[in-house]
Amino acid sequence: MTQTRKMAMIAILSAISFLLMFLAFPLLPAASFLQLDLSILPILVGLVLLDTKSALSILLLRSLLKLFLNNQGVGTYIGLPMNIIALAVFVLVFAWVWNKKKSSFRFWLAGVFGTLSLTLAMLLLNYVYAMPLFAKFAHFDIETLIGAATYLFTMVIPFNLLEGLIFTIAFWLVNLCLHPILKKYEK
Repeated sequence: MTQTRKMAMIAILSAISFLLMFLAFPLLPAASFLQLDLSILPILVGLVLLDTKSALSILLLRSLLKLFLNNQGVGTYIGLPMNIIALAVFVLVFAWVWNKKKSSFRFWLAGVFGTLSLTLAMLLLNYVYAMPLFAKFAHFDIETLIGAATYLFTMVIPFNLLEGLIFTIAFWLVNLCLHPILKKYEK
């Protein structure tokens, strides 16, 4: 694949990923501010078609588009870096497990490890980064409102476990449907 074609694919997948960010919805009624979007799907397609570095480039370009074109203030400044780190962790772990030997078993194993890694990353990021910053800059002190342990163990962990499961199932369906096309372009 030529470098120009690769750059064009990265740009197209980044734009699609950015557009998918607009289709966010809550998974847990008690934590409607935690929203799922499927913008990771074009990133994972980029992983299949190109490579891990390109998938991470798609993630970063999509995030820059979000920052410049759909910035929503404090929520974006605090949430977007967490989103980048969490999705990068999922993609890196997924790639590391699945790229060793592409099989159905390895795919689901990659999904499990990616989900667990994503959940752990978000647990740590929420505790050391998001909770203090939201309390300071958005005057939303979750620790005072419901307590840190309640928030982390009844909202953050279940949300991210569900999110990783949905990412894995959705990508499996996309990969299954696009497999004949992706096979021609696969690295």
